[in-house]
Amino acid sequence: MIFITGAAGFIGSNFAHYLSQKGFDDVVILDKLTYAGDMENLYDLKYPVKGVDIADEYRLAELFARYRPKSIFNFAAETHVDNSIKDVNPFVDTNIIGTVNLLNLSVKYEVERFHHISTDEVYGSLGYEDPPFTEETPYNPQNPYSASKAASDHFVTAFHNTYGLPTVITNCSNNYGPRQHQEKLIPKTITNIFEGKKIPVYGNGENIRDWIYVEDHCKAILDVFYGGGVGQKYNIGGECEVKNIDLVKTIIKVMGASEDLIEYVDDRPGHDLRYAIDNAKIKNTLNFRPSHTLEEGLTKTIIWYKYDRI
Repeated sequence: MIFITGAAGFIGSNFAHYLSQKGFDDVVILDKLTYAGDMENLYDLKYPVKGVDIADEYRLAELFARYRPKSIFNFAAETHVDNSIKDVNPFVDTNIIGTVNLLNLSVKYEVERFHHISTDEVYGSLGYEDPPFTEETPYNPQNPYSASKAASDHFVTAFHNTYGLPTVITNCSNNYGPRQHQEKLIPKTITNIFEGKKIPVYGNGENIRDWIYVEDHCKAILDVFYGGGVGQKYNIGGECEVKNIDLVKTIIKVMGASEDLIEYVDDRPGHDLRYAIDNAKIKNTLNFRPSHTLEEGLTKTIIWYKYDRI
């Protein structure tokens, strides 16, 4: 039995679809079903869906007692940096308290694999010439969201070291693809172009992110599930560093729109300059390679938002 938490959200729902395509049957989806967790992301899946807040330890305990999962994929998280700056409490509740609840119950019910999905933002910000993040890079979160994810990572590691819980952590770069909430840069750019609206770009658009198509991320997670070492961390990146402004211009070009739609807006507080992932560990030990180029992934994403979005 597999639990996927946060599986009505962007990456979690794509992973649930990926498992279904791979023939996994014994799966239960747990999700709080907030604004970013949409049942429509799961519309063609047969997995049972349980509406639960992982910060609610009593409801969570009922589900563990009923299903007794052997594997946990923890995608459940509040993820929007802007929202964390406005109100940190939901990020503490879900990302920290919720993760600890899952860990406690996983120890109690002797879960055989606890896979915690995290972010490269826990490492902080890089300069333009700095080497990419490795698994040994010290944590240096710069905003409340990344601080909450860093704390959850530390708890996962502590539960492995203290209680022997078989854990693994993956820290991934920026994802894009189908089913992503429109508050994020790529879907907002795509939908604004469709609607003829201005495309907001923070600051001067020079911030750099490493982008990975969500299906490639899902493959990497399953690779780690099958072959990753217990107690290990793996960075997952798309090997695709792009400035935000260049990304927006690429989408505009692919969609045949005008750069006149670009509108520069005030930068947000704590806006990290650059993220970059060193993929060497997962490449060398598990032979993982991202399979989509940026334009290939963007084309698939644009088609989904045009034709498949409900």
